[in-house]
Amino acid sequence: MLLQNMLSRVADFPKKIVAVAAADDERMMTVVEEAVRLKLASFLLFGNEEEIRRLIEERKINWQFVTIVSTDSIEKSAQEAVKAVHNREADILMKGMVPTSVLMKAVLNKDYGLRVGRLFSHVAAFDIPNYKKLLFITDSALNIAPDLEQKVHIIENSVEVARKVGVELPKVAPIAAVEVVNPEMTATVDAAILSQMNRRGQIKNCIIDGPLGLDNAISKDAAQYKGIKGEVAGDADILVVPTVEIGNILYKSLVYFAKANVGGFITGAKAPIVLTSRSDSTINKLYSIALALNAISTKKVLEQQAH
Repeated sequence: MLLQNMLSRVADFPKKIVAVAAADDERMMTVVEEAVRLKLASFLLFGNEEEIRRLIEERKINWQFVTIVSTDSIEKSAQEAVKAVHNREADILMKGMVPTSVLMKAVLNKDYGLRVGRLFSHVAAFDIPNYKKLLFITDSALNIAPDLEQKVHIIENSVEVARKVGVELPKVAPIAAVEVVNPEMTATVDAAILSQMNRRGQIKNCIIDGPLGLDNAISKDAAQYKGIKGEVAGDADILVVPTVEIGNILYKSLVYFAKANVGGFITGAKAPIVLTSRSDSTINKLYSIALALNAISTKKVLEQQAH
């Protein structure tokens, strides 16, 4: 229910504009239809004008909240959507029926792209049945095998997102297969260094402790049984995975096995980039939009819930 509450709260925020690259797609238009119905945002829809118009009229979407920008190719759709965000005609970029590689090529364009000198990384917030709070996982989609410096930026990006949601001092767990430092396991060495950097004030606005196994990062019982103490053990807000494969498998395991809901986007750019999979459900795509909208708002969702 936490992401559902976020959806409701974000609907009360001042309306922003989402630029959708290659919006001429049945599933994408279902997301737009629901987002408009929930009063989440307005949309700039790039793609085949005739097809987009047909889909809008078929669903009876309120024209007040949608604008069509005609493009003659997927590449042009991606370019024009990115330009709209670059020029501040839109607040968020969203992937429609366009390959990720094509969209990211436009995002990285030197003339009109969205780079601001920070590392791009993906942050996902999971609402897991019977789990007490949102659990953030990073990076499960973009950085393949981040080195230590990249992990610092990935943590900083995720902490910023968590704080915008209202987690004032996020507890960050760099996870690994074991809880002790093993020089032959890079993930454990990096986790120990990240923890020390945090203690020395090099990584701020959070508490980092690791390496931690997945079990003792999220379960107090597991942490106590293994004799692991600390503020993060058993109570992590953010899990930092060592590779994209681990993050991707964990992401999909939570969705398909644990029936978790999730919202996620790429941060570190000029504006949030909602980069969902075609297989993601409509509701999870809406949660992704809501999380991205919250990231650029001056309000904080969980703080609002507490009042």
